[in-house]
Amino acid sequence: MSEETKKTEEQVDAPKVEKTEATAPVEVKAEVTPVVEAKKVEEVAKEVEAPVAVEETKVEVVKATPEEFLANFNWHKYEEGIDLIDEDNIKAFEAALDGTLGLVNEREVIEGLVVRKTDREAIIDINSKSEGVISLNEFRYNPNLKVGDIVEVLVDKREDSTGQLVLSHKKARVIKAWDRVNAAHETGEVVNGFVKCRTRGGMIVDVFGIEAFLPGSQIDVKPIRDYDQYVEKTMEFKVVKVNHEFKNVVVSHKALIEADIEIQKKEIIGKLEKGQVLEGVVKNITSYGVFVDLGGVDGLVHITDLSWSRINHPSEVVELDQTLNVVILDFDDEKTRIQLGLKQLNAHPWEALDANIAVGDTVKGKVVVIADYGAFIEVAQGVEGLIHVSEMSWSTHLRSAQDFVSVGDEVEAQVLTLDREDRKMSLGIKQLHPDPWTNIGEKYPVGSTHEGTVRNYTNFGVFVELEEGIDGLVYISDLSWTKKIKHPSDFVSVGDKLEVQVLELDIEGRKLNLGHKHTTDNPWDAHEDTYTIDSVHTGTVKDKSDKGLIVTLENGVEAFVPSRFITKEDGTKLAKGDTTEFKVLEFNKEFRRVVASHTSIFKEQEEKNVKTVQQKNTDSAEKTTFGDLNDDLLALKKKMEKKNK
Repeated sequence: MSEETKKTEEQVDAPKVEKTEATAPVEVKAEVTPVVEAKKVEEVAKEVEAPVAVEETKVEVVKATPEEFLANFNWHKYEEGIDLIDEDNIKAFEAALDGTLGLVNEREVIEGLVVRKTDREAIIDINSKSEGVISLNEFRYNPNLKVGDIVEVLVDKREDSTGQLVLSHKKARVIKAWDRVNAAHETGEVVNGFVKCRTRGGMIVDVFGIEAFLPGSQIDVKPIRDYDQYVEKTMEFKVVKVNHEFKNVVVSHKALIEADIEIQKKEIIGKLEKGQVLEGVVKNITSYGVFVDLGGVDGLVHITDLSWSRINHPSEVVELDQTLNVVILDFDDEKTRIQLGLKQLNAHPWEALDANIAVGDTVKGKVVVIADYGAFIEVAQGVEGLIHVSEMSWSTHLRSAQDFVSVGDEVEAQVLTLDREDRKMSLGIKQLHPDPWTNIGEKYPVGSTHEGTVRNYTNFGVFVELEEGIDGLVYISDLSWTKKIKHPSDFVSVGDKLEVQVLELDIEGRKLNLGHKHTTDNPWDAHEDTYTIDSVHTGTVKDKSDKGLIVTLENGVEAFVPSRFITKEDGTKLAKGDTTEFKVLEFNKEFRRVVASHTSIFKEQEEKNVKTVQQKNTDSAEKTTFGDLNDDLLALKKKMEKKNK
């Protein structure tokens, strides 16, 4: 038994010793000695309980001072649980084990051999006393893992609670990953990566255990429409960007393909010539044209070079992945921009146009484009003619071409002009119908009355259509005999039927002057006798302005009341909607003008009342004599006498 154990035994047995003078030092030691952990006390107790021949003699207590105890205390055993081992002994032990058993350090990355593989796990031998087990999930990037492969593993624990060796392939890859990624980026080395999943704008790829980003544009040289086809596949990549600050890695598969076709591309570019016909595959379709792959070199077929006919979108002519022949139209000096053509492989439609077509002939065609000024008609594939809006109707009142035709309509037209050299053709529709102005003098003589349709109006009048191609203008002053119209829309609406009379006819200028009020008698002939000067009439205030009132009198006649004549008898002024009497101050038949007054009515009555009072006062003054007074006194006397009786 060691000296330290003996001391500890003495401490344990100390309470059993009789209290003598010799025990005093032991009590001091108990106060100074550090508290021993329960586990260590148990270990000591076990040692004490070991079969030892104990003499039944009185135990002598070793006298020691606290300083001596602290100086001789085994602190290493207290902290580590074991005695301090000499360094030379450790080295001798390691030398004895060298060559007999593989020793590994924890957190060390080493190579291991796959000795067995199950459905879920791989058994790895690292030449240690036991083998490690790694889940196959850590080898998802390498689905071809087999027995005999050498893999990198991290010794996570040499022994767990069950004595099993714990290894990790994933952690080992992460530790070594950044060194490999940096080396691959610097050297341009081709690396293998496992496509884990798709993300916004591209794919997530496992490269050496690091999640790298594969942009969608870097998957292939041609646009990829289905990313899912690459998920959970192992592909070759090139590291194109490494960001150490944000721990980002960008890889590219396209770079490898471009490197493969670069030589082929140079050969193709070197042989390009204008007018050369090549076979290509439709790579991409846009709104402005089609990109064609010529075998490593891309060219653009503009939408105008796809077909001699008008098309709204290139998809009407070609499809993705379609193989077709194209002709080289132009390219830049470096031959990086190549302009291709498809329609140029066929003869121009104007060259195939029927030679018998001449001016005056009637042709059929389809409306392909409509503009404000007219419509384009395709009379043959790639051959178009313009029908100007003025050639769509005999009417001089021009309208939009959309009022006559729509896109897709099949129409007949007459050839007005034909220029085969400039490839231009003008057509007309109205020429297929008789000109209504030919016999207009017989059909619409001056003074005749007709019913027309309001087609449009302006600030100065209304356009009335008597029939297709014949429009006439009704000036705003010719709409009504009595009403004062500020704008034609206050009187009629577009589409209304309106009875008109032909006032003037200009055959050469193709103009008709019409009137609506002339279809009725002029009421001002009768109004002249009704609205005489100083005559009084009942009216209603229609409108009010700063200058005065517009009043509607009987028979719909409108009169003007100046502001100075709108005051009522009580001092207030007339308002819109008030109905009262008005006195005619002025009547003009020629200009259809009536001026009236409301104030003049009671002013005149006041003057009459004043004259009456003045006349009465004058008469009273003449009758007031002495005899008259005497008669009054006698009458008063008789009245008082009656009361006294």
